[in-house]
Amino acid sequence: MRSEPVRKKKKKVDPKKDQAVKDRLKRRIRKLEKASQELIPIEDFITPIKFLDKTRQRPQVELSFEETERRTLLLKKWSLYKQQEHEMERDTIRAMLEAQKEALEELRLESPKLHAEAVKRDSNLFPFEKEGPHYTPPIPNYQPPEGRYSDITKVYAQVEFKR
Repeated sequence: MRSEPVRKKKKKVDPKKDQAVKDRLKRRIRKLEKASQELIPIEDFITPIKFLDKTRQRPQVELSFEETERRTLLLKKWSLYKQQEHEMERDTIRAMLEAQKEALEELRLESPKLHAEAVKRDSNLFPFEKEGPHYTPPIPNYQPPEGRYSDITKVYAQVEFKR
């Protein structure tokens, strides 16, 4: 009862089989490295104008009364669920704000100096930059100076794969 658990004997591994497995894995890695991913031209993401034609739209399907009722009931249930979820989130936020107010009030009673530091706005938390009205109106017919232009257009090239 108090003895150590029985240790399993290690299986003898054939070194040739182990080396064959490693070689197969190396070959598979080399094969994957050779085949790089194909680049997709940007034109493939642009929808042709002939597909934007309004006359090509499908006709509306007439649903049975039972199906429309089922969908309406499902929509009502979903709306109720989302409303309850929103109310729970709002209550959680409200409880957190009340706890924060209580903690700040206790801190103010304990140490007004620490309370002032805790209430102070941290400008690094949300960096905010605002550009307001300018002191001078824009100059009419102003030609800005020409600057340097660097072409950053991406060029895609299709790669041929040998199989």
